[in-house]
Amino acid sequence: MKKQLAFVLGGGGSRGALQVGALRALLEAGYRPNLWVGTSIGAANATFLALRGFNQESLTALVGVWQDAVRADLLPSNYLWLTIRTLFNRSGGQINHRMRNFFIGNGLPPELRFKDIHGVRLILVAADLNAGRPILYGTDPERTVLEGVVASTALPPWARPLRVNGQYLIDGGLVSNLPIEPALSQGATEIIALGLVDECDVPSAVTGFSPFFMKLAQTIEQRQIDLELALAEARRVPVRYIQLRGAVPFEFWDFSHTDEAIERGYEIARQEIAHWPVKARPWWQSWLTPLDVSNSQRG
Repeated sequence: MKKQLAFVLGGGGSRGALQVGALRALLEAGYRPNLWVGTSIGAANATFLALRGFNQESLTALVGVWQDAVRADLLPSNYLWLTIRTLFNRSGGQINHRMRNFFIGNGLPPELRFKDIHGVRLILVAADLNAGRPILYGTDPERTVLEGVVASTALPPWARPLRVNGQYLIDGGLVSNLPIEPALSQGATEIIALGLVDECDVPSAVTGFSPFFMKLAQTIEQRQIDLELALAEARRVPVRYIQLRGAVPFEFWDFSHTDEAIERGYEIARQEIAHWPVKARPWWQSWLTPLDVSNSQRG
């Protein structure tokens, strides 16, 4: 079986900046994916690097995109008001358009199809509320990449679901927020997973809708991750799971921590990688390395 290293990037809104730093550490350590699999903000990060290549220049450009996101206010903090407007069917499509325009403005042509991506494969996860299952963009080469990213990041109440060919699509985090199972289904033989689970500092005694909702979401998300990790273990596919957290918890709609999160992600991943087995070099790389004869000439 051909080896397929998958980089799996989970969802988590503004916490996706942590992945940017972690990816820099992986690049420096010599890891290169054959397959990118992303959900929500992980889908956006994965798409950018699948299109531009996994190199230092592309990561530097991605940092610039994140700095643009800080200024763009992609997930406004007035989510309770947005929820009320959504319940009364008055939210409109302005957030959807804002996200779509942001992706286009940062180098994602509307006409680009998955078949136009070369060198690596890209899989983006969305959730179909009509079918009650994940939808994997990238398995059909004719679908557009932009549609896949917009569907994977369509998180209510900030964005309305997409209606596409009988599908009712929202953020993929609903069904697979750390998409290990989708990576397995696409033939991954080894996985490096960058998760963004970050338990908010909500005391157990605190009551009310918001703390209840956050605890509920965290419980569901962690259960999904546990099950997908167990599935990979059952199939004997090794998963190196890096759990990325900010120095202090911050909400997924708060982009003000972007710069510090990028550096934090780099340090977390660098420390994790240091404990991994030494990555074997290809035979040809050893052959091309000049022989150090200084020691043999001593004595």
